[in-house]
Amino acid sequence: MKTFLYIFSVSVCLIALSCNQNKAKTDPRVENMANGESEESIKDYQDYINSKYQVFAIPLPKKLKFADELVPLENLMVRENLDREILVNTYWHSNTFLLQKRANRWFPIIEKILKKNKMPDDLKYLALIESGLDNVVSPAGAAGFWQFMKPTAKGYDLEINSFVDERYNLEKSTEAACKYLKAAYKQFGSWSLAAASYNMGRGGVNNQLTKQKVDSYYELYLNKETSRYVYRILAAKLILSNSNDFGFQIRKSELYYPYRTYSVTIDSSISNLAQFAIDNGTNYATMHHLNPWIRGYELPNSEGNKYSIKFPKGDFHVKEFFEEDSLFMDNEEEIEEVEDSVIINLDSVPKVEKKIDSIKSQTSIKEIKPTK
Repeated sequence: MKTFLYIFSVSVCLIALSCNQNKAKTDPRVENMANGESEESIKDYQDYINSKYQVFAIPLPKKLKFADELVPLENLMVRENLDREILVNTYWHSNTFLLQKRANRWFPIIEKILKKNKMPDDLKYLALIESGLDNVVSPAGAAGFWQFMKPTAKGYDLEINSFVDERYNLEKSTEAACKYLKAAYKQFGSWSLAAASYNMGRGGVNNQLTKQKVDSYYELYLNKETSRYVYRILAAKLILSNSNDFGFQIRKSELYYPYRTYSVTIDSSISNLAQFAIDNGTNYATMHHLNPWIRGYELPNSEGNKYSIKFPKGDFHVKEFFEEDSLFMDNEEEIEEVEDSVIINLDSVPKVEKKIDSIKSQTSIKEIKPTK
């Protein structure tokens, strides 16, 4: 017993000694400055900062295109305007990290629709700078990823009422944005001008082109927001497509991936969406997260419109998105495509349809305000 206690005591001492030796040593200059022991410590501390902390100016590319249109970087104002947006977004670390994470989830959907409409892939960055790929609402009332105002949205056949707001439907709002940008490009013959018009309107851009007698976005004097608009798009393109060059290190396992979903298509009214969600194996919060265009707790549908409602294919557990043994690995392998959706017509789900018919409203109808 005594031998055991002796060995145990020696082991504890050795472990404590090892921990003490491995403890990171603090630079004396840091300790002196923290304690305010001497005036000299201020200079020492500044020397320490100068030797340890560095912030770099990011070099601009020699050549840059937006939607296959050459950006005139030889122009001093163009160069400095781009430099500003690159610096702002490079060193706004938290926001730019979020944009990279969200882009990995939402860009594949936008890219597919742009390709289908034969639109430049670079236009996906409009949605990113408009909303941060989040369903925000502007002070003026513009909403969704593409920030449509109500009158404009209705003009592009997006449904908006107390129960449905398709500005929050990414697929449908992206189609609407394609229609707007196609018309703008046809009018101006330039994707940079088409992008600028998305911010200030086609009439506004055309008016300034006429007044200033030029034909390029990069030659226009515009309001503060629109004058930065295309440069912000360019900065987003540069940073997100070459993030390592801007100091951003993000592992694949830390990105946000497309949700695994299946869809139920309905053509009749649903009097209680919370119960409808439960009947489909989830809850109202999850259903609303996947279908932010739903604005209330019921869905009247006297005209027999078809709505596709997404539901999670699983429990939204992280293991459903990644192979368990590849998560958090430093040397990660290529992660498989995770988007896996199927369309199910409500008629093919008699159990759900029967429950819908028997649902009685249990909650008052409240419009769900989108988060800013």
